Amino acid sequence: MSPEHVPFDCGAAAAVVVTRGPLVESQHFLCHVLCDVDGGVVSASGDIDRPVYLRSSAKPMIATAVVASGAVDHYGFAEHEIALAAASHSGEPFHVAGVRSMLAKAGLDESALRCGAHAPTYEPAAQALCERGELPQQIHNNCSGKHAGILALSMHLGADPADYLSPQHPAQQAILDACAALLGMPRGDLIVGTDGCGIPVIAVPLRTAARFFARLSALDRLPAPYRPALRRVIEAMQRYPEYVAGTGRFDTALMTATRPAIVCKGGAEGYHATALLDRGLGLAVKVADGNYRAVSPFVLASLERLHALDEEQRRQLERHRHPQVRNHAGTVVGAIDVVA
Repeated sequence: MSPEHVPFDCGAAAAVVVTRGPLVESQHFLCHVLCDVDGGVVSASGDIDRPVYLRSSAKPMIATAVVASGAVDHYGFAEHEIALAAASHSGEPFHVAGVRSMLAKAGLDESALRCGAHAPTYEPAAQALCERGELPQQIHNNCSGKHAGILALSMHLGADPADYLSPQHPAQQAILDACAALLGMPRGDLIVGTDGCGIPVIAVPLRTAARFFARLSALDRLPAPYRPALRRVIEAMQRYPEYVAGTGRFDTALMTATRPAIVCKGGAEGYHATALLDRGLGLAVKVADGNYRAVSPFVLASLERLHALDEEQRRQLERHRHPQVRNHAGTVVGAIDVVA
């Protein structure tokens, strides 16, 4: 086994269990780290120095690169469209309309997208497509807002948008430069793979990611050229959380219930990052087996241990604190919960 393929070290105990009736049916192991703005570790479990792909949790940095370039102002993007550039949206009609608007402002249409097609994750939107006899298109991809932002960056740089997925493309080079600067690490230390939507995806230690998210509360600790752009991205995500994810989604619910105290962004394969803006703390979480269902109970339990949620916020987030397991008839047969 090569060093790059060493399994996760998440410690000895399962952090999240899935019950059915009286029994634990499944369990998920997690690595996590809670950091302050200096990178000091407040709590941690597992190997927090192993590089982990941020997946869509890197989207706030990608959106920051787009805003910092001047592309957003050049093409007149609205604030909710900045939120879409940082989004993993559900393919609801307002998401699709927003992405179409972004593309049109940059002088492009849906054919410019290279993110691949999948059905909307919002079931009523997927059902509506089916009833109309339409197949999902690339604009329904949860990453299409990010891709529209990158395409706008490409156009603003005068680069050919046709190969914007390439790590060597000027837009991707600008994004990787921004990510390295914001994370406070040499560009050459970024491990780069290919994301599910085709763009370059970076891997850094959980500790590094948590420190970045902690510093969203102290932008003076981040490189000056990116501070105004990052502030705009944070504000857009908080003002339009429904564009960052969608109806019933955890990120939308958490930011809606807690604003302006928290901004967060989840990613594929069980990755999630949270900035506690009022505490100067950042939380990065990785589920070892990649199952995202373990994320919200763990994140919310972590926030409760910090007394970061009041009773009303706990009530609003209850369905994400203790998700129910239902069978196909809709009957509750179990639950997902954190092991004490």
